Amino acid sequence: MKRSITIIRLITILFFILTKISFGQIAKSDTNFNQLNKYLEKTRKEWKVPGMSIAIVKNDSTVFVKGYGVRNINKKDKVDGNTMFGIASNTKAFTAAALGILVDQGKISWDDKVIKHLPYFQLYNNYVTQEMTIRDLLSHRCGLKTFSGDLIWYASSHSRKEIIKRAKYLEPAYGFRTHFGYSNIMYLTAGEIVHEVTGKSWDDFIKENFFSPLGMKLSNTSMNVNNLIENRATPHTDFESVKTPIKTINWDNMGPAGSINSNAAEMSKWIKMQLNKGSLNGKKYFSKKISDEMWSPQTIMKLGGFEKYYFPSMHFKAYGFGWNMFDYHGKKIVTHNGGLDGMISQVVLVPEENLGFVILTNCSTSLTYPLMYKMLDYFLNVKNYDWCPLLLDLINQNDNKEEEALENKKRVLNTNPSLNLKNYSGTYGGEMYGDATISYENKKLNIQFVPTKILNGTLSHWNYDTFKIKWNDYPSLPDGTVQFIIGTNGEVEEMRIDVPNPDFDFTELEFLKKE
Repeated sequence: MKRSITIIRLITILFFILTKISFGQIAKSDTNFNQLNKYLEKTRKEWKVPGMSIAIVKNDSTVFVKGYGVRNINKKDKVDGNTMFGIASNTKAFTAAALGILVDQGKISWDDKVIKHLPYFQLYNNYVTQEMTIRDLLSHRCGLKTFSGDLIWYASSHSRKEIIKRAKYLEPAYGFRTHFGYSNIMYLTAGEIVHEVTGKSWDDFIKENFFSPLGMKLSNTSMNVNNLIENRATPHTDFESVKTPIKTINWDNMGPAGSINSNAAEMSKWIKMQLNKGSLNGKKYFSKKISDEMWSPQTIMKLGGFEKYYFPSMHFKAYGFGWNMFDYHGKKIVTHNGGLDGMISQVVLVPEENLGFVILTNCSTSLTYPLMYKMLDYFLNVKNYDWCPLLLDLINQNDNKEEEALENKKRVLNTNPSLNLKNYSGTYGGEMYGDATISYENKKLNIQFVPTKILNGTLSHWNYDTFKIKWNDYPSLPDGTVQFIIGTNGEVEEMRIDVPNPDFDFTELEFLKKE
């Protein structure tokens, strides 16, 4: 049982495996998208994606909107262009644009200090706290490593303000402004600046300034609202090698970083406005100057071996404000992906071609990554690799290796815990996240993360004072371990949790014994 493989890991794998390349150029004469349509459905089935929806914008017109597959693998309801999906981190471009409106209005500047608007904001040292700007928030260069602190907000009861306040306990991985480190919490902080400056919630500001005027009638910023819409996709994950529907996780408390729900048809309106540099149908949302700034490199990212080998025409990668950028066959590509539990999305803009498209899926899949390149090749009339079957084969190979590695993980057999099981029970906690409890019931230990109700499981002895966690309500999270640290007095002092996965760093959490 595994979460979807991340883009970074895919790139690493591809660099070392240079075989099984096939070509699959779709003819430029496919003016009615018949070949593309067939390819999309064929690929969806090969990747076992339950449902997918795609919209394409070309020359100020939505030229293609279509759904594929089903909303729920256990039902027959079809996906169409109006089926709702969580777009996760594609929300970040909306947050950046919202701040852009305020810059246009002279209410803020990109280089305002964060503490000017949020006096309670603090990070790991006073210098960074005093110098952090809105520009820094939006360009992922605060010094934290990628996804640092995500467990503070993920499915937790912490409010947006509480999450921001708790970020001061996170340890940096890099020097300030020296390295790219993707931070959801910094985007949440940026969204709270919108609230502080305007007196409106980030949610209301997005609705009033984008959803309503663009005619994005179903798009929303809350899972509570989205759950009232009948035509919505169900998230899926791989559980014991079978696609399985899972519960939708509520991301409302981190809204500005990833809580928007939308559909392909309505996202095409957002894409049109973006391609028109902030204007659409006579209405100006933000200025061309703001658009240019959002699409300008703010944090430079190194080209890896994968890009250097497969894309010799690629010369740069960078992050702007809510957008990734790179060049592809002489064209500037502006893009972003989004990933939440059981849903992956990709938005792609090619400004020079007045082209944009969105890919929405309802399962934990890496398909959006190769499909992005396939569609770029299609529209740019470039003969290149057919990435989809190549990556599918590589992912399957890597999954088998991961399973073998897990089975071969070292374990010392015939050991016993230092204490009676009931002596491990109690409340553990730290200032950054909060508490977790260990309870002793029916001769077994159970763990419950107090702010995050879905993080609960049963512990079984592994070796010495280390126990294996089997999660009860979270099928997409792999098993982890809890190591209890015994003090010189023979009592438990703390517990350390490790759950190997690409998205959450459980080792950041401090759990000292409280009672």
